[in-house]
Order: sequence, then structure tokens, then C-alpha cells
Amino acid sequence: MSENKLVLKSINDLLGSKFYIPSYQRGYRWKNQQVKALLNDIWDFRNSNPKTDEFYCLQPVVVTKTENIDGNPWELIDGQQRLTTIYIILSYFNKRLAEDSKGPIFSLEYATRENSKSFLLDIKKEDKDENIDYYFIYEAFETIKTWFSDKINFIGNFESVLLNNTKVIWYEVDDESTNTIDIFTRINDGKIPLTNAELVKALFLQKDNFETKHDLKQLQIASEWDQIEKKLQNNSFWYFIYSSKNEIKYENRIEYIFDLMYDKKKDNEDYFTFNKFQNSFKESITNNKGKLNIDSLWLNVKKYFLTLEEWYNNRDLYHLIGFLIEYNTDINTLKKASDTQTKLLFKKHLKDLVKLKLANIQLEELDYGSSNKEIKMVLLLFNIQTIISTVEADMRFPFDKYKSQNWDIEHINSQADRTINPVDRKSWALDLVEFYTGINGYSDTLVNTLTLKEIQLEKIETLLTDTKDICKKLIKILDADKVSDELFQSVYDHIINLHSVKDFVDNDNISNLALLDEETNRGYGNAMFFIKRKKIIENDKQGIFVPICTKNVFLKYYTKHSDNNLNWTQNDANDYLETMKEVLKNYLTKKV
Repeated sequence: MSENKLVLKSINDLLGSKFYIPSYQRGYRWKNQQVKALLNDIWDFRNSNPKTDEFYCLQPVVVTKTENIDGNPWELIDGQQRLTTIYIILSYFNKRLAEDSKGPIFSLEYATRENSKSFLLDIKKEDKDENIDYYFIYEAFETIKTWFSDKINFIGNFESVLLNNTKVIWYEVDDESTNTIDIFTRINDGKIPLTNAELVKALFLQKDNFETKHDLKQLQIASEWDQIEKKLQNNSFWYFIYSSKNEIKYENRIEYIFDLMYDKKKDNEDYFTFNKFQNSFKESITNNKGKLNIDSLWLNVKKYFLTLEEWYNNRDLYHLIGFLIEYNTDINTLKKASDTQTKLLFKKHLKDLVKLKLANIQLEELDYGSSNKEIKMVLLLFNIQTIISTVEADMRFPFDKYKSQNWDIEHINSQADRTINPVDRKSWALDLVEFYTGINGYSDTLVNTLTLKEIQLEKIETLLTDTKDICKKLIKILDADKVSDELFQSVYDHIINLHSVKDFVDNDNISNLALLDEETNRGYGNAMFFIKRKKIIENDKQGIFVPICTKNVFLKYYTKHSDNNLNWTQNDANDYLETMKEVLKNYLTKKV
């Protein structure tokens, strides 16, 4: 159980402290751009006109107490580069002042540099070449001096913001049986990055929150925390609540719940969420006359998560909310509606929100290229609503597979005027040979003493004359070291003439579009209907995810009368569009 202490400290709180940088750490190595980045961040924060209780939060400073060093300074396990840079900034401010006007600074001492403390007190050019650490410290000092050269009149204001409105996350490691080298190595290897989630966990589980060392409340919170993390590792649940469009990526998924609780935005500072939790802890102590109400704080986390879990477990809510989240509906807006409405009204509210997403959509007006965002949204909803309507099957749309795989809108019947990249010609030819012969794998793999290539060649001899001629030309493409334009074009034209459908008019309309994965559509993008159909059926047989409406399209499930499985006809497209209208009629409010 964690015994570590975690608090926020302003730079002003650190003044007068003593820090010791042990030999296992490398020396100071910040370069010009890193120093300027810190200065610019604080300057930007200053220019945002912060309120007195607002602050800019720096990365964590990890320390432990020392007893075997004179003066018992803090051993600085992590945060050395930032703390040294802040020291140099304060040193620059002092260097401009008379001796009796200089402000206090914390002290830094490097184990590997005997005179580092005195050098930091008086940074001089003539001493910078004494060692590599001094060189970087001097260069940082010069960078700071140059940066302030056009801001001399604002130094006082900047210093006030640095001291009072700039804080570090002070992470004090218990020194009992602590291996500080191991902690330093693990932090810098990225194995225990001090993310918001790690810091919030330390905040909840630190021993000062509980009456006894092994308080059952502490064990309960730790156990429930683990249960939440485990449920979030279920991709089915995770991708239901997490949009593929989310620009914030999470190594630790529980952090997403915390970010949702405090409505974190992409441009908020790194430790925004931890800061919010820290403030909540302070408010709890204030509101409870100096005593922290850890139960209430943890209950807020549990309630938020349980709401999401309740949505996930309800089949209708799962589908409607899953769709809305994928299309940028704010989860907190949904949660507020859920908290204040009956389940029946909340479900109606969700349907109304879906209607708003489709409010300006007329299916016949959607064309590939100009309306791709709307088309993909409609196709996703078409799949979801098809599943919702199939109550008896108890199916669920797999948001995890849809979001983690590369599913996008593609033509059902490929456009005949699209060219095929020369590097893709053999893949295109191989698909066709496998289709005509029914034998996969034109290669040298032995099967019953014959190669697959030989088996296919034998099979070709049994085909009808026209198909046989096509296959022989395709074999030439497969066997050629380099496929000439002339050879390829002759085969391509032959096949297009054989399989094209003359009455198919509107190739870019949604009636000729479906969700296809990258592998099925292939890089050359011109796989014909019957080739895509073959792949869809093969994938479905192997249990590979295929959106239900995509499978139905290629099985011609929506076609009322069909005797042709080789091509996608205008008749097929019309029936497909009419089915889409029927399934989505409760959401399509725009009149023709």
C-alpha cells in the first residue's frame, strides 16, 4: 500500500529548501529550446490574466528525505532539470538587484560536482568550461538573459507569477526501505510515468486520508480502483465510451474517466485533472471543518463510472449512445440528461439527438467525395439500427472492432474509369485467377505433390473458352517480371467488358456505397463486385468482423429480384437505397 505523500507546492513554498542531486543522475542538460519553452509557457499563462487561485502546473518533483547527508537536504529523484532551470531564472533576477534586495532561493548541490553550489550562486562565463554541467548551466543563464531583454519592465510581474502561480506536483517517496536508484530508473524508463491517473491514485490512497495504517476503507478503494481498471481493459466497453476521433490517447484508461469528470479539453495543461482532484480534496477539508471526507470523494468516481456501465449494459442505450459518442456528442451532456430524466424520457432524448445529427441529410443527395462524413455516419447508423431492430438475435454492434479496424466508405461496384497502380497489378490479377478457378494461392506451395500453380493451370483448362482466355492472360501478368501497360490494358479491358453493367448510372451515390475494410477493398481500390463479394463471404466464414449491412449488400439481401451475383446493378442499388430509407425513416426528417 502506498505510503507516499502527494501535494501541490508553489515555487515560493520551495524557497529555503535544500536539494541534493545524487550521483546516479546525469547532470544538467537542458538546451536553449527547452529553457525558452518553460519561459514561454509561464509567460503565456501570465498573459492569460490568471485569477489569484489559478496556477500553472509543472511536471512532478519526486523527492525523499535524507538522513546521512549534512543538513539533511531533500534527495531529488526526479525533476532535476526543471528545478535547476527555475533556480537559474531566480538567480538571474537576483543578479540584477543590489545585495540587500535579493530574494531567497532554494539550494541545489550536485553529488558529482563538488563546487556546484557555489557556481550556481554566482554563474560566471570564465567558469563554464570547467565541466559539462557548468557549460549547460551557463548557456541556460544566457538564454534567460536574452529572453528577458525585451521584457525588462515585466520582470517583477513575471517573478510574481513564477513564485506564486507556478506550482510543482510534490511527490514525496517514503524513505523506509526505499531504493531511490530503482525509482529513478523506473520513472525514466517510462515504466511508472507519473500520469494524472498515477497521481490521483496516490492522492486517494495516501495514509493521511485514513485513521489507521491498514484502514479497511483504504483497502476497499484500492480494490474498487482495480475493478474499474479491469473493466476498462475490456475493449467492448472501452470503445463504446471512447471516440475514435478523440485526440487525447490514454495509456491508463481510468484517466479518461477522471478527465470526463472534470471535462478536460485537449488544450488544457498536462496535469489539469490532477489539479482538479487536488482542489476537490482541499474543498472537502474546508467543508468538513478540517477533516477529509474520503468516502464522498471516492463515491463521486464510482457514481460516474457506474453510469457509464449502466449505459453499456442496456442494449438500446449502448447503441444510441455509442453512435452519438462516435459523432462528437459530449458524454457529460448525456450524463446530465441521464441524471435528470426517467429511462424512457432519456431514450427518447437520445433518439432526438440522433435525429439532429441527420437533420439536414437527404440520402439521394449524398455523393462520394463531397459528402463522405455524412455518408459514413449514415452507414454506421444503418448498421446500428438494423441490429437494434433485430431484438430476437440479441446482437450488439462491435464498436471496438469498427473503431480499431480501418473501416471506411467504399464503392460496392468499382468505378471502371479508375486506373490501377502498376505495383498493384499482380494482386489484382491474383484475385481474379482465384475467383475463376476457385483455388487460392498461386504459388509454389506443395499440395499432393503438385503445386497450387499447377493445380490452377489444370483447372483453367476446364473453363469455358472466354474465361479460359482471360485466365491465361492473367497468368501472363502473374509470371511477368514487369507487367507492361499494353499487356495489362488488354486484360483489363477484356474483363471490364465481360463484367461491367451498362445500366449502372450513378456510381458515386450512397446506393453504391458501403463500409469496407482496407484489406477487402485492397490498395488498388478497383476490385470488382464479385471479387469483393468473395472476400466478404470468406471473412464471414472465418468469423472476421463484417458490418451486418455490408454483408447483406454483398449477399444481395436487400435485392427483391436477382439472378446475377457477379455484378451490382441499378436495380440492386435502388432496392438497397429503399431499404436504407425504411430502416432510418424515424431519423431522416428532411423532406424531399
